[in-house]
Amino acid sequence: MATIKVPAQFSAAEDAERLQKAFQGWGTDEASIISILAHRNAVQRKLIQEIYKETYGEDLLKALDKELSSDFERVVLLWTLTPSERDAYLANEAIKLLTANNWVLLEIACTRSSLDLFAVKQAYHARYKKSLEEDVAYHTSGDIRKLLVPLVCSFRYEGDEVNMTLAKKEAKIMREAISDKKHNDEELIRILSTRSKAQLNATLNHYNNEFGNPINKDLKTDPNNEYLKLLRAAIKCLTSPEKYFEKVLRLAIKGMGTDEWALTRVITTRAEVDMERIKEEYHRRNSVTLEKAITGDTSGDYEKMLLALIGHGDA
Repeated sequence: MATIKVPAQFSAAEDAERLQKAFQGWGTDEASIISILAHRNAVQRKLIQEIYKETYGEDLLKALDKELSSDFERVVLLWTLTPSERDAYLANEAIKLLTANNWVLLEIACTRSSLDLFAVKQAYHARYKKSLEEDVAYHTSGDIRKLLVPLVCSFRYEGDEVNMTLAKKEAKIMREAISDKKHNDEELIRILSTRSKAQLNATLNHYNNEFGNPINKDLKTDPNNEYLKLLRAAIKCLTSPEKYFEKVLRLAIKGMGTDEWALTRVITTRAEVDMERIKEEYHRRNSVTLEKAITGDTSGDYEKMLLALIGHGDA
């Protein structure tokens, strides 16, 4: 379900040499940077960074930072990082904003696998000398903290086994909490933050069948309540990530002006995961391809890099 196209032949040493040449002279060869980095997977990008440092005595990310600018620089730098380093950086950036970007934290907590989330927390610890859980707890409060901290701390079972008796029991617990408007109920949060995604899907399917409404419809009692928005987003991230990310992309592209940060974040974090599914959902929902939407809303090297990451063009 990834969209990046990787060539059959790969040499980290050759790529490092081509990148170094792209930085020389009066101007930067952006086309070479795109042709190399947009078509290498996480393992290959890491190798290129290591060889570049060994050969030229400089960090590749610092070299890119010196040569590039604006949205193109951001997409290239985020993409070149390993997935766990990228998520750690995005999480820290979200936490440091004057108004913490809880959506980014929610995405990382709910759409990564247990092992991937664990790797993010290790990368965060290594880079910032604090735990991600510690920072999330410190920079949030109230119901939002009550929801986000357990989600960030989660280490779910990743298998497909489902207990239908438990699904029925926990659907009822969730229904009772929502009916009583106890949206911050500890049992409700426990179920969302500990159950496997397969188990959660079974529980929420039973909720829908038994009580006549999808759970997120029952959680729309106050459309402007920030906590309820996050709660609905958590459920969507856990059960239908492609629908969640399609909406983020739609809002990023269709709003007044483009939200390049959201566009860059989704494409760099999902290109090696499920971007094919997200593209299908985008086309189904908007009757236009994601490629066409990006072309109509971005330009230059930034546009070319985004298109390469979503599989437009050859490796």
